Amino acid sequence: MKKLLLTAIAVFATGATLLLSAQEAVQEAAQEPVEEKEMKTGWSFGVLPTATFSADNGFQAGAFGDVYYYGDGSTYPDPLHKISWEASYFTKSHRVRLYTAYDSKYLIPNMRVNASVTFMTDPTYSMWGFNGSASVQDYDVWYNRGTNPNMHYYGMSRQMLRILANVQGRVTDNLNWAAGINFWNWKLGDMQDIGLAGDNGNKSYYDTNVTLYKKYQELGIIKASEANGGSALEINAGFVYDTRDMEAAPNKGIWAEAYLNGNVIEHPYLKACMYFRQYISIPINFIPAGNPVFAYRLAWQHTILGETPFYMIQNNPLLVQRNMISEGFGSSNTIRGVRENRILAEGLAWANTELRIKLVKFKLFNQYFYIAVNPFFDAGIITKPYRAAELLAASTNGKIYDEKLVAYKTATNLLAPGYQGLIYDAANINNTFNNLIYSGGVGLKIAMNQNFIVSAEYAHCFVGSMNADTWIGIGINYQF
Repeated sequence: MKKLLLTAIAVFATGATLLLSAQEAVQEAAQEPVEEKEMKTGWSFGVLPTATFSADNGFQAGAFGDVYYYGDGSTYPDPLHKISWEASYFTKSHRVRLYTAYDSKYLIPNMRVNASVTFMTDPTYSMWGFNGSASVQDYDVWYNRGTNPNMHYYGMSRQMLRILANVQGRVTDNLNWAAGINFWNWKLGDMQDIGLAGDNGNKSYYDTNVTLYKKYQELGIIKASEANGGSALEINAGFVYDTRDMEAAPNKGIWAEAYLNGNVIEHPYLKACMYFRQYISIPINFIPAGNPVFAYRLAWQHTILGETPFYMIQNNPLLVQRNMISEGFGSSNTIRGVRENRILAEGLAWANTELRIKLVKFKLFNQYFYIAVNPFFDAGIITKPYRAAELLAASTNGKIYDEKLVAYKTATNLLAPGYQGLIYDAANINNTFNNLIYSGGVGLKIAMNQNFIVSAEYAHCFVGSMNADTWIGIGINYQF
């Protein structure tokens, strides 16, 4: 409860100035109504401290923001040029994220350019196993990490560099072709925690030699050629159909993508990806801030040729990056309320639905603001498991056990009666196919000039084995 209270304080502290001034601004607006047609010209800056919390990574410290250039305002609310950035550090996982991105539909006539560079280190990266509920979770090990700091069974380390560039060109009024190239480099290893004592302030969890990452290597599920990382050069090509009235928070329209994404070096593979999003204005006409919008997204990605290497299996390829990373089922980009990367597979399908309700809008410091809420419901399934045949071959009657985990729990008095160290049950793959993973929650949005949108969301997963307990996601933008 204390953590939840601290989280709530951190969440709303980022918008304190706005909220404290909202009443005065609304009163001012009543005397001098805001013009129906908003207009912004020149440069606009949005900068906020990061203030997130999650069960995976703890509190986040740093800053993020967007820079917009509107020129003479003729394209508003869409900017001529947009630059996004983030620099942050997570107190529990010790993750470091550095990110910068550029997006414009006007740099090259009749073309859209999207490019970004991301560098990230994860010394205590979570590795939960493959194929969702088939990977049986031992929550005693997770929750007792604080009292047994040399043990974190679901952990490893990774370092990632990503450089991407995508372009879109006009086919018809609302249809674009799209193509891009993404370079990735990964370095993987045993978990490192700079917060523990040891040589030069570092401590390796390899001392216990008890992790799921190590067990999968011993069984050959994680191949020697990919266990320490590698590189990928992905090329994507397809089509984008877009009738949205604006991009950051559409009131109406369709945004759909269909494309192929393939790696051409080291471990080749080819994925098919499809996304369909629709935004429907509900004409109730009694909320002064604007009509509610019902928004939904249907998404599917599936490996159709080759096999994705271990260091890339968590990636959800996107043509346009709205968030810094998009990985696996879980976190803020796919199924909210599920731990990040909890569900890794070669094929995934999911749906997101939400009702976006603007509560109030006002003008402050010559900027246009609105506050909104968005109750939501998410659901998804695995359409193609990852290395199911190899996992089955390494099992006994479809089950895989880790004797080192049993020994560790015995030594630390965590062993429950009858515990055998079950870490994988192939029988649950059928359950993953036939039963939905679903969650629900609500979000709060504070938007400036309809583009810089600060988002705070709370979600709960209704499938017990997938639930991330107190799941709070804070960042920028609507999810889709």
